[in-house]
Amino acid sequence: MSGVRSGLGWDSHRLVAGRALILGGVLFPDAELGLDGHSDADVLTHAIMDALLGGAGLGDIGVHFPDTGDAYKDADSIELLGEVLAAVRAEGFVVVHVDATVMMERPKVSPLREAIRDRLAEALELDRRSVNVKACTGEGMGFIGRGEGVAALAIATLQEAAG
Repeated sequence: MSGVRSGLGWDSHRLVAGRALILGGVLFPDAELGLDGHSDADVLTHAIMDALLGGAGLGDIGVHFPDTGDAYKDADSIELLGEVLAAVRAEGFVVVHVDATVMMERPKVSPLREAIRDRLAEALELDRRSVNVKACTGEGMGFIGRGEGVAALAIATLQEAAG
């Protein structure tokens, strides 16, 4: 096994009325639309979870948290991230760095970016300098550009734990 591994994660959810918009564990209080999904549909946290699981060779979030029953209905994705972190550590890895991009037309991520970064760093038990969050729009193209949904992409760097 090599000492350093990377994992890539991607997720997307449809925007709908009547649901909260939560990204990286942070509620966007003035959002007109929220994300539709079995859990809280936090695409950013889901992408990070998949990146961590991928780096550790542990499959994906669908394997660990299936949407086929009530066990994870409306689940808090930050709590699930804690479970993923524990699984990654049980495999003998530590998380070194996470870099993620949220793709959505509106609302703007920038007003809450630092709160998201802090929340994710806390959940991952990392210094905030080891968590980066970026945002971009779809420039009016595709489901993101038309404001129909939100997507996120993440990469995680893991290292074998010492000893």
